Amino acid sequence: MKREKPVALITGAGRGIGRGIVIELAKIGYNISAVDILYSPEENKTGLFEVKQRVEELSGGFFPIGADISSLEDHDKILNSTLEAFGRIDVLVNNAGVAPAARLDILETTPESYDRLLAINARGPFFLTQKIANYMMDATKTNSLLKPSIIFISSISAYVSSPARSEYCISKAAISQMARIYADRLAIYGINVYEIRPGIIQTDMTVSVKEKYDDLIANGLIPQNRWGFPEDVGKAVASLAKGDFAYSTGMVVEVSGGMNICRL
Repeated sequence: MKREKPVALITGAGRGIGRGIVIELAKIGYNISAVDILYSPEENKTGLFEVKQRVEELSGGFFPIGADISSLEDHDKILNSTLEAFGRIDVLVNNAGVAPAARLDILETTPESYDRLLAINARGPFFLTQKIANYMMDATKTNSLLKPSIIFISSISAYVSSPARSEYCISKAAISQMARIYADRLAIYGINVYEIRPGIIQTDMTVSVKEKYDDLIANGLIPQNRWGFPEDVGKAVASLAKGDFAYSTGMVVEVSGGMNICRL
């Protein structure tokens, strides 16, 4: 493994937005520690090992880790495996997340679905960030030149109501506040924290509602009049990772084609 390059640790890296983030960071010279719950070395057409091939084509180092972000016991494995592979972590990207297995009205949402989404989308990232932040704090004490950062991938669902998937919205609102609090707490150590809020992004997660959103986009839902793509989010992450907004810890970057614009 090439250990002289900066290292990005990315969760949910095997597909969708995570894949887009991995590729854009590899393009600007990052080695990648890629975490995903789906870990199938024999499968190289999709998933982590397809992404591995793409990163290696870009001359980047890639270390795949099979882990469940909601399992706190897996967090030591994620940290220690990354340090064994690359010796450092410069950027943590909290991207892993899931949608409800079934879209149910808020009056019918089940405790099981609520608990599942909060465990994966909010509790897991909270405690993984706690662990990685403590590592970063120690690293900056011994090397003042290090400028690590942490990026949370939330969603416009952090502030947009979707009564048919309320538990998802609540989990993303939690991520938004989480990013704000970590930014406040870690600023003194020179660790910048950011939030990226994707809008309607074309991924496996949105396949089941593609026709619905195609119609909404055609009828003016998004000012820029198109779906977002994983690389749109990836490019925003790359810009933050490069330090383009070094004096903006706590910043929220919306990647939604203008859905944040209040319109009449």
